[in-house]
Amino acid sequence: MIETVYWIVPILFVITVIVFIHELGHYSVARLFGVRVETFSLGFGREIIGRTDKHGTRWKIGWLPVGGYVRFFGDADAASRPDSEAGESMTPQERAVALQFKPLWQRCLVVAAGPFANFLLTIVIFTATLLALGRAVMPPVIGSVQAGSAAQQAGIRPGDVIRAIDGTAINDFFQIPEIIQTSGTQTHVITLARAGENYTIHITPRITQRKEFGSQEAVPLLGVGASDKVKPVIVRYGPVEALGEACRQTWTVITGTLKGFGQLLLGRSGPQQLHGTVSIVVITKNVAELGILPLIQLIAVLSVSIGLINLFPIPVLDGGHLLYYGCEAVLRRPLGERAQEVGFRFGLALILGLVLFSLWNDLAHHLNLF
Repeated sequence: MIETVYWIVPILFVITVIVFIHELGHYSVARLFGVRVETFSLGFGREIIGRTDKHGTRWKIGWLPVGGYVRFFGDADAASRPDSEAGESMTPQERAVALQFKPLWQRCLVVAAGPFANFLLTIVIFTATLLALGRAVMPPVIGSVQAGSAAQQAGIRPGDVIRAIDGTAINDFFQIPEIIQTSGTQTHVITLARAGENYTIHITPRITQRKEFGSQEAVPLLGVGASDKVKPVIVRYGPVEALGEACRQTWTVITGTLKGFGQLLLGRSGPQQLHGTVSIVVITKNVAELGILPLIQLIAVLSVSIGLINLFPIPVLDGGHLLYYGCEAVLRRPLGERAQEVGFRFGLALILGLVLFSLWNDLAHHLNLF
């Protein structure tokens, strides 16, 4: 029982922080534009605890802690679909505080504020970490080459120094997996230095089973390890430099996530790479055992990933609302109710399908971990 509580608490902490910041983004911009917010909920389902503030917003916690929502005045449901029937009967004073009657640009900013609040959280965490601890940079010197690996086949040897991959300069060994693991089986052009001479090789990563945080993952790897003969260098940052590096790291997570989805769509990585809630739970449990700092860094990575996914143009997600607003801008009128209803049903079916598929993958990977 105690062990169960031990890993449930950090999981709830991670989920709550990310969801709260996301919904706070929606709430804050909505309030800025004078939109009445009826509900701010962490979790779904029946209310466990809550209170109503002086603005009439009900702040509550639901019994199912897997997400949250902000419901604006005039919404038909928690997905923020406008209630057209209620809108027709609103007084001018009520229309002034209803999101559906705000200018298009304000509605766009309210919707986009949630994902961008997640990005901001990531940047803040990365900046604070860099200011406090700096960043460990490992020189890109090859220490080991696995037998039978793609690296061995391409002729990479221990002692080689990786200078560039596909034209991107490599200054840190950990840049190598960042690039390779989001590229599937794409062939790369690698520039390396050996005995004072530069060489260019072409290499195609191999999909390899790797165990990380208790999970077997099939990932593209070169099959090289860092050298233990060189020591990492701690790079220190001032406030401006830390902020810039934090933005770069956040952008790296964003582009890596997009590349991963791109490789999935192109068939260069298998659908078994798609994971969901169970994987997040397992990873959080294992990271929490390493300490509070790794757990906070995990929040940063998950926050930017969840913010990005929410911007995908799928009805039900924030990106779906922005898609509708884009259509409204082109047509100079809102999409018809029928079109919006069909879109929401399609989006809901797609999201549920992805959730079930990712759950299947998660169970296949983690069924025997607990």
